[in-house]
Amino acid sequence: MSETDSKTADAAIFESLLTPQLGAAYGMALRLSGNTADAEDLVQEAALLAFRGFKTFELGTNFKAWFFRILTNAYFGKRRREKRRPTSVDLEDVPERYLFERTAEAGLHERSNDPASHLVSEMDVEQVTAAIDALPEEYRVVSMLYFLEDLSYQDIAEVLDIPVGTVRSRLHRGRRMLQKALWHIAEEAGIISKLKNEDAAS
Repeated sequence: MSETDSKTADAAIFESLLTPQLGAAYGMALRLSGNTADAEDLVQEAALLAFRGFKTFELGTNFKAWFFRILTNAYFGKRRREKRRPTSVDLEDVPERYLFERTAEAGLHERSNDPASHLVSEMDVEQVTAAIDALPEEYRVVSMLYFLEDLSYQDIAEVLDIPVGTVRSRLHRGRRMLQKALWHIAEEAGIISKLKNEDAAS
């Protein structure tokens, strides 16, 4: 096979691997950057970087994890260049059973053995995503990759180039902060009042 034929074959393989990931990549880029124009630019930049570095990808391994590492690196690189401070809500150290305690205070334990899960089940994907978006950046990115992209601890470690133990600790703390963010969004959306009224009517 000539060098030209080899490059054409590589390009075809790259395209076949990249195309199924573009939807998820755009969704991740949109959650990271916050607007469609920046998300599109980020995906394009990551695709170009991935194509240039495709010879370093080992066929048969997890392409999604490999590509998302390039995507997140491109995002963090852009953030460093812009020298922007991450924006996040004030989420001080949150108790382990925050949602359990708040649902108990609200009197939501009468009809459900797991009122925290019942509360979350009343929320739509956009509300859960908004709660994740409220987390500080280091916890937000790990939570996005785990909860929204369904990547394993090992894959997330590879994407972010951090130890698996760091992934575990960030997810552990992120889950606790996420409980508080979920509660606030549920309050704002009227879900708490709705559940209280359902309990009162039963």
